[in-house]
Amino acid sequence: MRIWICIVVVMSVLAAHAQAQTVKWSGLEWNLRDDTGGPGPNTFSSKNIKVEKDGSLLVAIVKRNNHWTCAELYTTQALGYGTYQFEVESRVDNLDRNVVLGLFSYPTADVGPDGTNEMDIEFARWGNPKYPNGNYTVWPNTPNQNNASSTFEVKLKNGGASTHHYTWTPGSVSFESVTGLTGQSSRLISSWTTPAAFAPLVGTQPMPVHINLWLFNGKAPSNGNPVEIVLKSFTFTPYSPPPEAAKRRKP
Repeated sequence: MRIWICIVVVMSVLAAHAQAQTVKWSGLEWNLRDDTGGPGPNTFSSKNIKVEKDGSLLVAIVKRNNHWTCAELYTTQALGYGTYQFEVESRVDNLDRNVVLGLFSYPTADVGPDGTNEMDIEFARWGNPKYPNGNYTVWPNTPNQNNASSTFEVKLKNGGASTHHYTWTPGSVSFESVTGLTGQSSRLISSWTTPAAFAPLVGTQPMPVHINLWLFNGKAPSNGNPVEIVLKSFTFTPYSPPPEAAKRRKP
């Protein structure tokens, strides 16, 4: 009897621990990553993620026990066609050359393997200080096909906040980045839409949305400093297909 009681207690503790590895932010529940692996490879720690009292989200790269740790979280819910908007209060234009901020949809195993279906907004110089620090990428819905991507340079002023979104519809993904947050004056940073020829390769199945902050090739920040990024909000607006022409016509 005592053995069974101990087993029940241990399993209850483990279950409580597992449940604790989620947060609620921007109206959604997010899983927190605690493991070592790609991208990088890096060690990802839930300790590097915090929802602040004002509702903003903090993700960080922190050195613990002489080892750099990164951050990643992703929605428990898979999201489909629609607009994915990220408001970022921190500057994304002055990241260390080894630091990557990713805002993206990523497939679960039932949708497809790594290198398929993914839709990315990334800020990174990929280890090269001369490389453009903005990147939009859409991966094909089947393996062994080329992705579609666009790079651009981000330069921010006046506090450095910015807003970024992608709109996923059947056959296309459109991206846009602007300075400032919603309701503030803004300036276009970049915009891009997947080419028409890529339409058959655009993903069709819902996926979780991810946010991660990590180190390219697992290399430490070249300046040796920890990194913090604050996001004000994430908003998902489901896609509403246009009505058919026949339905628009009066009888």
